[in-house]
Amino acid sequence: MAMTIASRTFASALVGSALLVLSLAPARAADKVTFLTSWFAQAEHGGFYQAKATGLYDKAGLDVTIKMGGPQVNGTQLLLAGDADFIMGYDIQVMKGREQNLPLVTVASSFQFDLQGIMTHDDVPDLAALKGRPILIAGSSRVTFWPWLRAKYGYSDDQIRPYTFNLQPFFADKTMAQQAYPSSEPYQAQEQKEKVKFFLLADGGYPPYGSTIVTTERMVAEKPDVVARFVKASLEGWRDYLQNPAPANGLIKADNPKMTDGQIAFAIEKLKQSKAVDGGDAAKLGIGIITAERYKQVYDFLVAGELLDPKTAWQKSFDDRFVKDLRIGVK
Repeated sequence: MAMTIASRTFASALVGSALLVLSLAPARAADKVTFLTSWFAQAEHGGFYQAKATGLYDKAGLDVTIKMGGPQVNGTQLLLAGDADFIMGYDIQVMKGREQNLPLVTVASSFQFDLQGIMTHDDVPDLAALKGRPILIAGSSRVTFWPWLRAKYGYSDDQIRPYTFNLQPFFADKTMAQQAYPSSEPYQAQEQKEKVKFFLLADGGYPPYGSTIVTTERMVAEKPDVVARFVKASLEGWRDYLQNPAPANGLIKADNPKMTDGQIAFAIEKLKQSKAVDGGDAAKLGIGIITAERYKQVYDFLVAGELLDPKTAWQKSFDDRFVKDLRIGVK
């Protein structure tokens, strides 16, 4: 039987009321996430700032706060205390944590290799030539890349000089070398018209990833969906940052007013040249990829250098499920 005018009017009213109720219903609140970086805001953090600036986190249903790290900030401590949900970490730091049964888990990596290297004056042909020469390194470096350099090139501990993130001692002594990142100290040297060389440790086989995304076992177990969405949006941010960094750069300079356009541009160019984000395994498996093979290399390196208890459950130091099928940036 055909609907009467009255029944059609009533039905339309019901539909309209339902739509009104739906429109007035509160949208699902975004999940709040705090991400702690490893240093003051810079281009090496660009992917995360890009995801924040361009709304990638918002689209993923995340309300992300990015906090800057620094020389006096203990990221692991803040993560385990619940003051951060994710931190920008380091493979050796996580494995050493697992040695102490700390529930740290790496879920992705910004860079396919550690950006750590050695800056020298321009008369140095290679790292082997630094044997016997003074080298400025930070205290924390004594238990990360220094044992690797010592074993590979025959360096000795009496070569160590304390690095206080001041380049003047390096400039003053033409026999001296120092730890550096390709996008930072060489730029400062360039600004001072100093001729230098930079040697990337990864080119010699130093195995760790660079600027990893680290969280806790509890986060992975209780909020795997939040982890998955944060990882995916962050890695999309890295993909986009290399194409158009302007949105992120505005936030980087807002957080760190000392950061200049020149420094940022120099850093981005170095990231592109080295293919730190999209080279290596990432070229085939996607930006952010981490693999068991690489973590075994890090474990073997630490054990060989007597920096890690061989009984450490290195397999628990990473979880690749959040990146292995993303294939972000793969053409």
